[in-house]
Amino acid sequence: MCELLGMSANTPTDICFSFTGLMERGGRTGPHRDGWGIVFYEGAGARAFHDPNPSAQSPLANWVKAYPIKSQIVLSHIRQANVGSTSLENTHPFQRELWGRSFSFAHNGQIPDVKKRPLNFYTPIGQTDSEHAFCWMLDRLRQKFPVLPESHEQWLPVVALACSELAKLGVFNMLLSDGNFLVSFCSSKLYWITRQAPFNQASLKDAQLTVNFANETALHDKVTIIATEPLTQNEQWQPYIKGEFRAFLNGDSLFVRTGD
Repeated sequence: MCELLGMSANTPTDICFSFTGLMERGGRTGPHRDGWGIVFYEGAGARAFHDPNPSAQSPLANWVKAYPIKSQIVLSHIRQANVGSTSLENTHPFQRELWGRSFSFAHNGQIPDVKKRPLNFYTPIGQTDSEHAFCWMLDRLRQKFPVLPESHEQWLPVVALACSELAKLGVFNMLLSDGNFLVSFCSSKLYWITRQAPFNQASLKDAQLTVNFANETALHDKVTIIATEPLTQNEQWQPYIKGEFRAFLNGDSLFVRTGD
């Protein structure tokens, strides 16, 4: 299956270290050869890069690894194709507009029966069950809230319920963002870690790279990383439980739901 990577931080931060580890799994240390993508949020905008080629051999991925784009929210995905051709239109993360915000979505797993669910406003561009699920989820939000709700406490439970419904169709691990919140759901496997003072040294599992974050950060910095599999070998990552929905804001976990 595919692998996910997300970041939520309280200050603009680059994701070069974690992204380097993930990209190695796209054809070198892992089988996810069918494309990769990444979205960096910058204010109300989102800077996106997609490539249907293996990330471990991608010149574009090498450029992204070397270019320290700073963002408070990042979503990334490496694909092992199951549904849909290996093509640009099937490469995650997918993006759509809702409430004047750019929503991005990446999924790990298979939920082929989701295509039996009718869509109203949003239409997939590619053939994946993942993009269909994203369109269906945004349809639910748009129908429930035609305009932006006053509080995230209104719309996040709607997303949590939608995730629980989709998880009943198969494997549904996902990352979603509106540019403010980084939202996650675990159907089978997902991990997270928050780095904050006192910062320590970390070494990647999939590349010969070690970083001492004490030399790269300020005392007030807080950075949360979410990944399908832990990316480092000397840090304590926290596993999600099956059915866990968790939303992050500025690196803090602020909304959690477990079970149905």
